[in-house]
Amino acid sequence: MSFSKTLTDWYSVNKRQLPWRQTTNPYYIWLSEIILQQTQIKQGLPYYEDFVTTFPTVFDLAHANEAEVLKLWQGLGYYSRARNLHFAAKYVVNERDGVFPKTYKDLLKLKGVGDYTASAIASICYNEVSAVVDGNVYRLLSRYFGIYTPINSSKGAKEFKALAQELIDKKDPATFNQAVMEFGAVQCKPKSPDCSVCPFITSCYAFGKDVISDLPVKIKAAKVTKKYFNFLVFLTPSQTTFLEQRQGKGIWQNLYQFPLIESKSALTQAQLQLELDNLEVLKDHTYEVSLYNKDEIVHKLSHQHLYTRFWIVDVDTNIKGGIPVTEVEDFPVPILIGNFIEAFNF
Repeated sequence: MSFSKTLTDWYSVNKRQLPWRQTTNPYYIWLSEIILQQTQIKQGLPYYEDFVTTFPTVFDLAHANEAEVLKLWQGLGYYSRARNLHFAAKYVVNERDGVFPKTYKDLLKLKGVGDYTASAIASICYNEVSAVVDGNVYRLLSRYFGIYTPINSSKGAKEFKALAQELIDKKDPATFNQAVMEFGAVQCKPKSPDCSVCPFITSCYAFGKDVISDLPVKIKAAKVTKKYFNFLVFLTPSQTTFLEQRQGKGIWQNLYQFPLIESKSALTQAQLQLELDNLEVLKDHTYEVSLYNKDEIVHKLSHQHLYTRFWIVDVDTNIKGGIPVTEVEDFPVPILIGNFIEAFNF
């Protein structure tokens, strides 16, 4: 039996029932693929359901303001996905009258859509023979065929794409692509897969050579950097506080946060006091400062770890530009800030 047939037979019995598998609407498929980038289905599913409920069509998403989209996305991380999602929706509506591109090549023109997402949409919605290659596919193919080329190298990307394209079922690319992704997620898991129930057990290179934990090969990422964040939570007698919108490029672009003092190491209260004395917003104000969390909150991102403290700054009078504390939850914020807001309970 061929690799493709074995895979799709397994899928017909073991596939999970998921809402985006009940449709070929490109808007819903696109939404699901963007949400599930670097996100597990268990976490992404409620976000998908919220998005299709709040924005049932690409027109609804395009006509929303960015703050609404970012707020709905809050907690998923990698916020550039949300900004690209909104940008692409506006492109589809304004430049294409709401009609999604129908080929792999044209789908790549959508902001935030790369090889994997374009292949998924093209195959599932339009039956185009374009193989998907994501982390699940890398893992399955590297183990089954014994491929040691690093998956995060340009050579690896080309090699695995070519192999997947060779293996794909030309008559039913949609089912094959969904099957190969599902197999990696459910059966050929990153750690301790149950090979005893795998249909490929007799022909799998990694199982036969006992090198399952060695594959796939990945070039080690650059050293993670440390940053020290000190967020200032202003409180006034009239129950207002202060939020600022992050500008420029970055993972939290256009999200809101409490005023931030970034330092090279953890600050003592005396050191923070010196920083506060130089803040224009506190000029002509009397205030008291206290540390909210004695132990730093370590927020881990892919390339950096943020060692975070929240400082409560009680100010004697109102601050220009302040907002009622009752409105804080209406703003799109990073999950780090969101967790604090929930715990602090203004």
